[in-house]
Amino acid sequence: MEPFRRFESSALAIERANVDTDQIVPARFLKRPRSEDFGEALFHDQPQLRGTARRGEARIVVAGRNFGCGSSREHAVWALYDYGIRAAIAPSFGDIFRSNALKNGLLPVVLAEDVVAAMLQALAHAPGVRIAIDLERQSVTAPGGALHRFDIEPFARQCLLEGQDELDYTLTQAARIAEFERSYEAP
Repeated sequence: MEPFRRFESSALAIERANVDTDQIVPARFLKRPRSEDFGEALFHDQPQLRGTARRGEARIVVAGRNFGCGSSREHAVWALYDYGIRAAIAPSFGDIFRSNALKNGLLPVVLAEDVVAAMLQALAHAPGVRIAIDLERQSVTAPGGALHRFDIEPFARQCLLEGQDELDYTLTQAARIAEFERSYEAP
């Protein structure tokens, strides 16, 4: 997973609320191994949600509330990530989607509903306008320059900044774990 620090990108606007994981990636694509590209399955049955955004062009999704609701489908995050999306901004996310996103290098940013609505309106009037996300400062710079702060759990933030998942982090602690095991087993 690539480290997440700061980037600026155009955004894919999804004005609809309650976009569920089956809309993000249909169930028939779930039997693929993770080594395959899930980006081609993104919004496969809902191409209007993808709009005219070409793969790798828009790296941010701005969506209505409850984005990623529905079944606990990690594949939905894989499809977004493989398509080039690194962050999603919405007033709220499905709980399991949010957890899966953080574990797979995709940053879910929760902003107030009126802020997201203003971003969606700006994107509708000027597709291609840019949004900047700075994870170190935990801020989003919206079209027009308004700065908005967001919260993220410290451990998830650190893993994203380092480009690590939970297993990678555990492996960085191998020496401390080995020392603990030696001292624990000592008479």
